[in-house]
Amino acid sequence: MDILLGVVLPLSLAIIMLSLGVGLTMADFVRVIARPKAFLVGAACQVLVVPLVAFATIQIFGMTGELAAGFMLLSFCPGGVTTNVVSKLAKGDVALSVSLTATISLLSILTMPLAMAWAVTHFMGANAPEISVVSVAVSMFLITAVPVGIGLATRELSATFADRIEPGLSKLAGVLFLIIVVAAVAANWSIFTENLARLGPALIALNVFLMALGFAIPAMLGLSRLEQKTISIEAGIQNSTLAITIAPLIMGTVGVFTVLSLPAAVYGVTMYLVALPFVLWFRRA
Repeated sequence: MDILLGVVLPLSLAIIMLSLGVGLTMADFVRVIARPKAFLVGAACQVLVVPLVAFATIQIFGMTGELAAGFMLLSFCPGGVTTNVVSKLAKGDVALSVSLTATISLLSILTMPLAMAWAVTHFMGANAPEISVVSVAVSMFLITAVPVGIGLATRELSATFADRIEPGLSKLAGVLFLIIVVAAVAANWSIFTENLARLGPALIALNVFLMALGFAIPAMLGLSRLEQKTISIEAGIQNSTLAITIAPLIMGTVGVFTVLSLPAAVYGVTMYLVALPFVLWFRRA
């Protein structure tokens, strides 16, 4: 378990972020400036709407303590590489998806440690661990921003090489992610079974509400159908691997899966069940 948490888990996230970076170009960041409205709406949904809906869901389903804090941790995560793939399958605006994923992923290095410092104090009270915001931010930088930078540099130096390694990186990341999800659930099996009746529906409800709001908000603001589909996916699918990786750092229990990571682990399965009907609908929309 120590090897899994200390090596495989950070390596999995690093590979996922590396695969994101390999698929990026500097034009993806320039596009943010060229299309500010769609990006700002998508970013607002990701950074503001997602946590607010998560907080409301926690109240509705009566979650408390570390489980509730873990729910919020998931909501503070950016969309992962998965959103880019799903946007492509849904015939959405892939360029917008990539821009949002990359930019919000880097922004989360600053926002997530601060947000979680509030969340654990609010939901765990006297049992809340003392969080070193700087330490968590530095750890996130090393396992997210650095791999993205390496991937981006790789594509700038040799696009042909980047194209050749990108599919293999994505497949490897998927396998490692599956191992992490299974291990996280297994390590908290008793808590998982005790809370399954509440945790499963809560996560599914969160996912459905976010994808619906992510579609409705840009529609009301006059964005195109392609942009509506993409923002729906970006709002509805979070980087659960990041949440599982960061949870032990927040709790100060490196080498041990905690309850804080459980919502993200379960979500890593349920998000696909919720996203599939939306993708099938989006492909015809």
